[in-house]
Amino acid sequence: MTGKGSAYGQAAGDTDFRKKYDLDEYAAKAAAREAAEKEERKARYEAKLAGKKYYKPMDGTETLTVARNATQDFSKMVGTTSLVPAGAGVGKRGRGAGFYCEACDLTFKDNLQWLEHTNSMQHQRAVGATGQVKKATAEEVHARIEALWQRQQELKREQKEAALKAKTDYGEDVRIEGEHDEDDMMAAMGFTGFGTTAKK
Repeated sequence: MTGKGSAYGQAAGDTDFRKKYDLDEYAAKAAAREAAEKEERKARYEAKLAGKKYYKPMDGTETLTVARNATQDFSKMVGTTSLVPAGAGVGKRGRGAGFYCEACDLTFKDNLQWLEHTNSMQHQRAVGATGQVKKATAEEVHARIEALWQRQQELKREQKEAALKAKTDYGEDVRIEGEHDEDDMMAAMGFTGFGTTAKK
């Protein structure tokens, strides 16, 4: 058997199916990454010397900070258990037992810490926000108030319609909340009216 042959009759050096890596390209990528890390270390060190907190520099793609539209329901986590890695109990870095922030890769032990973190500049920069809030114009405020007022009126209308439907479905025996409050109060106090005894 020759040195170049194989059990399948093909040349042993036939490895063309493997992906070819451009070593120069990956060396350039590694050098660029190391330069960026060195620059960040230097900026962190200078911020520490100046007594300031380091924030990731903005690159121009950030948006204005907006209010959270999703509410965090902490009560649903009461009484639940979760499996965490063995070394997860040390420090805040990485996923561990508690409330985890994916954007910053930090874990917090209670919901107040987590809430404070979501409002912090560190988190705002990590999610791509500037930390500045857009000031609303007077027209936008008026439009928002009008929309909220319309929604409140619509809810009241729906409640009245539901109460009237209950009255028509079940007759006058149905008590609608707040309808007989004054009568109930007088009956509980033992008199028939809140009228005055003064003669006119």
